[in-house]
Amino acid sequence: MIRFFLVFLMVATPSFAQSVGECTEIASARNLAEPWEENTATYAKGEVRVALIDTMEPAAAAVHLMVISPPRNEIGDRQCRMVSLTRPDGGGAMGFFNVDFPAHEAEYDPARGLVLSVPISIYQPETGDGEPAELTVTINQSTGDVQAEVSGS
Repeated sequence: MIRFFLVFLMVATPSFAQSVGECTEIASARNLAEPWEENTATYAKGEVRVALIDTMEPAAAAVHLMVISPPRNEIGDRQCRMVSLTRPDGGGAMGFFNVDFPAHEAEYDPARGLVLSVPISIYQPETGDGEPAELTVTINQSTGDVQAEVSGS
Protein backbone atom coordinates (compact mmCIF):
# COMPACT_ATOMS: atom_id res chain seq x y z
CA MET A 1 0.00 0.00 0.00
CA ILE A 2 2.77 2.44 0.91
CA ARG A 3 4.67 1.56 -2.26
CA PHE A 4 1.53 2.28 -4.35
CA PHE A 5 1.11 5.66 -2.62
CA LEU A 6 4.75 6.64 -3.26
CA VAL A 7 4.48 5.68 -6.93
CA PHE A 8 1.22 7.66 -7.19
CA LEU A 9 2.94 10.74 -5.70
CA MET A 10 5.79 10.47 -8.19
CA VAL A 11 3.37 10.21 -11.12
CA ALA A 12 0.93 12.86 -9.88
CA THR A 13 3.56 15.49 -9.15
CA PRO A 14 5.13 17.04 -12.24
CA SER A 15 8.89 16.87 -12.22
CA PHE A 16 11.02 19.34 -14.06
CA ALA A 17 14.72 19.70 -14.75
CA GLN A 18 16.57 22.79 -15.80
CA SER A 19 17.71 23.06 -19.38
CA VAL A 20 20.54 24.99 -21.01
CA GLY A 21 20.41 24.94 -24.79
CA GLU A 22 21.17 26.90 -27.90
CA CYS A 23 19.17 30.05 -28.41
CA THR A 24 16.18 29.52 -30.67
CA GLU A 25 13.71 31.87 -32.29
CA ILE A 26 12.34 32.78 -28.85
CA ALA A 27 15.58 34.69 -28.23
CA SER A 28 14.17 37.41 -30.47
CA ALA A 29 14.49 41.06 -29.44
CA ARG A 30 10.69 41.32 -29.41
CA ASN A 31 10.63 38.83 -26.51
CA LEU A 32 12.94 40.87 -24.27
CA ALA A 33 10.95 41.55 -21.11
CA GLU A 34 10.21 45.20 -20.49
CA PRO A 35 11.35 47.45 -19.01
CA TRP A 36 14.66 46.42 -20.55
CA GLU A 37 16.80 48.27 -18.01
CA GLU A 38 15.27 46.16 -15.19
CA ASN A 39 15.42 42.85 -17.04
CA THR A 40 18.94 42.78 -18.45
CA ALA A 41 22.35 42.86 -16.81
CA THR A 42 25.94 42.88 -18.04
CA TYR A 43 29.04 41.48 -16.35
CA ALA A 44 32.74 41.04 -17.06
CA LYS A 45 33.19 44.45 -18.71
CA GLY A 46 30.24 43.79 -21.01
CA GLU A 47 31.38 40.36 -22.21
CA VAL A 48 28.48 38.58 -20.48
CA ARG A 49 24.87 39.70 -20.89
CA VAL A 50 21.87 38.09 -19.24
CA ALA A 51 18.33 39.01 -20.27
CA LEU A 52 14.84 37.98 -19.29
CA ILE A 53 12.82 36.58 -22.19
CA ASP A 54 9.01 36.57 -22.01
CA THR A 55 7.18 34.80 -24.82
CA MET A 56 3.76 35.63 -23.28
CA GLU A 57 2.45 32.12 -24.06
CA PRO A 58 2.03 29.61 -22.69
CA ALA A 59 1.17 31.89 -19.78
CA ALA A 60 2.15 29.33 -17.14
CA ALA A 61 5.62 28.76 -18.62
CA ALA A 62 6.55 31.76 -20.76
CA VAL A 63 9.67 33.14 -19.05
CA HIS A 64 13.27 32.14 -19.85
CA LEU A 65 16.77 33.53 -19.28
CA MET A 66 19.05 34.26 -22.22
CA VAL A 67 22.82 34.24 -21.62
CA ILE A 68 25.23 35.74 -24.16
CA SER A 69 28.85 35.05 -23.25
CA PRO A 70 32.32 34.09 -24.46
CA PRO A 71 33.84 32.27 -26.12
CA ARG A 72 33.63 34.16 -29.37
CA ASN A 73 33.53 32.35 -32.68
CA GLU A 74 35.80 33.00 -35.69
CA ILE A 75 33.88 36.16 -36.66
CA GLY A 76 33.79 37.52 -33.08
CA ASP A 77 30.23 36.60 -32.16
CA ARG A 78 29.54 35.37 -28.61
CA GLN A 79 27.62 32.19 -27.85
CA CYS A 80 23.94 32.42 -26.94
CA ARG A 81 22.32 30.02 -24.44
CA MET A 82 18.71 29.78 -23.25
CA VAL A 83 18.01 28.66 -19.68
CA SER A 84 14.57 27.05 -19.33
CA LEU A 85 12.87 24.02 -17.83
CA THR A 86 12.61 20.63 -19.49
CA ARG A 87 10.17 17.88 -18.67
CA PRO A 88 12.01 14.65 -17.84
CA ASP A 89 9.57 12.79 -20.09
CA GLY A 90 11.17 14.47 -23.09
CA GLY A 91 8.29 16.90 -23.54
CA GLY A 92 10.72 19.61 -24.60
CA ALA A 93 11.76 22.97 -23.19
CA MET A 94 9.30 25.19 -21.44
CA GLY A 95 9.72 28.36 -19.47
CA PHE A 96 9.34 29.31 -15.87
CA PHE A 97 6.08 30.57 -14.35
CA ASN A 98 7.91 33.68 -13.14
CA VAL A 99 11.44 35.02 -12.82
CA ASP A 100 12.15 37.87 -10.41
CA PHE A 101 15.09 39.19 -12.43
CA PRO A 102 15.48 42.51 -10.53
CA ALA A 103 16.05 40.48 -7.33
CA HIS A 104 18.86 38.35 -8.79
CA GLU A 105 22.31 38.34 -7.22
CA ALA A 106 25.66 37.81 -8.90
CA GLU A 107 29.06 36.81 -7.61
CA TYR A 108 32.29 35.74 -9.19
CA ASP A 109 33.87 32.47 -8.10
CA PRO A 110 37.38 32.10 -9.61
CA ALA A 111 37.03 28.31 -9.67
CA ARG A 112 33.60 28.23 -11.35
CA GLY A 113 32.97 31.58 -13.02
CA LEU A 114 30.09 34.02 -12.76
CA VAL A 115 27.32 32.64 -10.52
CA LEU A 116 23.82 34.10 -10.69
CA SER A 117 21.13 33.33 -8.10
CA VAL A 118 17.66 34.14 -9.39
CA PRO A 119 14.32 33.76 -7.56
CA ILE A 120 11.86 31.90 -9.79
CA SER A 121 8.47 30.22 -9.66
CA ILE A 122 7.57 26.95 -11.33
CA TYR A 123 3.99 26.35 -12.47
CA GLN A 124 2.02 23.86 -10.40
CA PRO A 125 -0.99 22.55 -12.34
CA GLU A 126 -2.66 21.30 -9.15
CA THR A 127 -3.00 24.85 -7.80
CA GLY A 128 -2.70 26.93 -10.96
CA ASP A 129 -0.02 28.97 -9.24
CA GLY A 130 3.76 29.10 -9.10
CA GLU A 131 5.89 27.36 -6.50
CA PRO A 132 8.91 29.43 -5.37
CA ALA A 133 12.37 28.09 -6.14
CA GLU A 134 15.84 29.40 -6.89
CA LEU A 135 17.67 29.15 -10.18
CA THR A 136 21.47 29.14 -10.04
CA VAL A 137 23.23 29.80 -13.33
CA THR A 138 27.01 29.40 -13.60
CA ILE A 139 28.78 30.96 -16.59
CA ASN A 140 32.41 30.01 -17.23
CA GLN A 141 33.84 32.42 -19.80
CA SER A 142 37.06 30.42 -20.19
CA THR A 143 35.37 27.18 -21.21
CA GLY A 144 32.05 28.53 -22.50
CA ASP A 145 30.21 26.20 -20.14
CA VAL A 146 26.82 27.45 -18.92
CA GLN A 147 25.15 25.33 -16.24
CA ALA A 148 21.84 25.74 -14.42
CA GLU A 149 20.36 24.23 -11.31
CA VAL A 150 16.93 24.65 -9.73
CA SER A 151 16.56 24.17 -5.99
CA GLY A 152 13.70 24.46 -3.57
CA SER A 153 10.91 23.26 -5.86
